[in-house]
Amino acid sequence: MTIRNSVPFSKPGNGGSRAMNDSDRGAERAARPKRADAQRNEKTLLDAAAAVFVASGVDAPVRDIAAKAGVGTATIYRHFPTRADLIIAVYRHQVEACAEAGPALLEAGATPYAALERWIGLFVDFLVTKHGLAAVLRSDDAGFDALHAYFLDRLVPVCARLLDAAAAAGEIRSDIPAIQLMRGVGNLCIGAEHDPHYDARRLAGLLIAGLRLPR
Repeated sequence: MTIRNSVPFSKPGNGGSRAMNDSDRGAERAARPKRADAQRNEKTLLDAAAAVFVASGVDAPVRDIAAKAGVGTATIYRHFPTRADLIIAVYRHQVEACAEAGPALLEAGATPYAALERWIGLFVDFLVTKHGLAAVLRSDDAGFDALHAYFLDRLVPVCARLLDAAAAAGEIRSDIPAIQLMRGVGNLCIGAEHDPHYDARRLAGLLIAGLRLPR
C-alpha cells in the first residue's frame, strides 16, 4: 500500500493542507506525557473514529465521529488537525487494541480456537480501516513503512501465540505460519472498501473454520 499525501479536514479557517511526517509527529506526541483524563478522552475519540471508519470508511464526516464520541467537532480538530493525523492515530490505537486482546482472549475464552476466532474478528475491523490509508495518505512512503513495521512487530507474535495455543489443544492444524494467515485474512478484506454488502468478517470466519481439525 502506498501513501501519497495528507488530507486536512474540511474546517473553516484551516488555512490549507499541512505536510505530514508520521515519524516526527508520532515521536512528538509520544514525548508529551498526558494526564489520565486526557488519555481517556483521546481513547474515547479513537474508539469512536475506529467504529465510524469500519462502518462508513475513512472519508466519513467528522461530525459523525464527534456524535459517536459525544463531543463537539472542535474537540476532534483540537486533537487531530488533519484527517491524516486522525487515521494514523486510529491505526496505532487499533494495533495496540489487537495486540492486547490476544492474551486477554486466550485467558478468558472457552477454548484457544474460540479466542483465535474472536481475535480474527478484531483483526478484520482493523484491516478495514488500514486499507483506507491508501486513499487518504498519499506521499509519505517512509512514514507508512514505519507504521507497517510497527504493525508486524506487534501483531504477528500475537497471532502466532493464538495459533500455537489452538494447535497444542488439538483444535487446528499446526502448519499455518501466522504471517501467512494474516495475509490471507488481509486479502479477504480488500473488497470491503468498495462494496457495502461485502462481509469480510464472514469470509474470514470461513477461512478460520477451515483450519479446524475433525473431531
